[in-house]
Amino acid sequence: MDIQIVGVIGAGVMGVGVAQNLAQSGFQVVLLDVTADILDRARREITNNVRFQGFFSKEKNSLSPEQVLERILFTTDVQALAKADFVVENVVEKWPVKQEVYAAIDAVCPAHCIFAANTSAISITRIGSATQRPDRVIGMHFMNPVPLKTMVEVIRGFHTSEQTIEISRHFLSRMGKECVVVNDSPGFVSNRVLMLTVNEAIFLVHEQVAKADEVDRIFKNCFGHKMGPLETADLIGLDTILYSLDVLYESFNDSKFRPCPLLKKMVDAGLHGRKNGRGFYDYPI
Repeated sequence: MDIQIVGVIGAGVMGVGVAQNLAQSGFQVVLLDVTADILDRARREITNNVRFQGFFSKEKNSLSPEQVLERILFTTDVQALAKADFVVENVVEKWPVKQEVYAAIDAVCPAHCIFAANTSAISITRIGSATQRPDRVIGMHFMNPVPLKTMVEVIRGFHTSEQTIEISRHFLSRMGKECVVVNDSPGFVSNRVLMLTVNEAIFLVHEQVAKADEVDRIFKNCFGHKMGPLETADLIGLDTILYSLDVLYESFNDSKFRPCPLLKKMVDAGLHGRKNGRGFYDYPI
C-alpha cells in the first residue's frame, strides 16, 4: 500500500514528535486535536524542535521549519482524516477517551486505512474491538523524543493481520526506524518492565531511602544507563506513568503494579515532569 497521507491524533509530546518525524520523512500529515490553542502550541514546538535539530544535523539537505510545517495540516476537524491511509493515535492513556476516538475515526477513515495505537499499556486487542477493522489495528509504541529514537515496539493484536504488520514495517522504515514485533499483553515488553522500575524508584524517594538525584546517579554510574528512572519518568510524563500503572494494575490485578502514593500526590499537584516544567526535577519552560 502506498501511504501518502498520515493522520496523527493528539498534539501532545508524542503526537508532536510523530508529526514532525513523519513530515521530515516526506509524508503529508494531518495533526488533529481538540482545540486551536493546543495546535498552536504544537506548531511552535515543531518549529523550535526542527530548528534545534538543524544545529546538530550533519545532513546538508535537511528541511527548514517552514518546509516541515508546509507538510502538516493542523486541525480540530476529524473529517480531515477522510483521505488518510494510516493513522497514529496518541491520546491520553484512558480507555473511555480512546474508545470514543476510535469510534469517531472508524466512521470517517477509508476502509484501507490502518490504525496504529501509540499506547503505553492498553491492550491492542481491546482497541481493535472498538472498531470495525480489528485486522487493521496495530500497536506502535514510539519512544520519546520520537525523531531521535530509531527503535519502535510494535504490538500484534489478536486480530492484527500479517499484511497490516508488513505495511507497518515498511511505514516505519520510511521514517528511518526499525521495529521489534511482540504479542499483545498490557504494557507489552517495554512498559511492563519499565513501569515497575520507575514505580519502585518513586517508592524509594517516598520512603526517604534516597533522594531523586541519588537514585538516578546509582542507575547511571553503576549500570551505565543514560538516564535514571526518575529522569525517565519526568521525560515520559508523571501523569502518563500513573495512567499506565493504573492500566497494568487493573489488567493483572497484581499488587506489584500499585502506584506509589507519592506519584499520585505529584500528579494531583500538577507536577507532570518536563511537559509542564516540574516533576522530580525543575525544567525551564
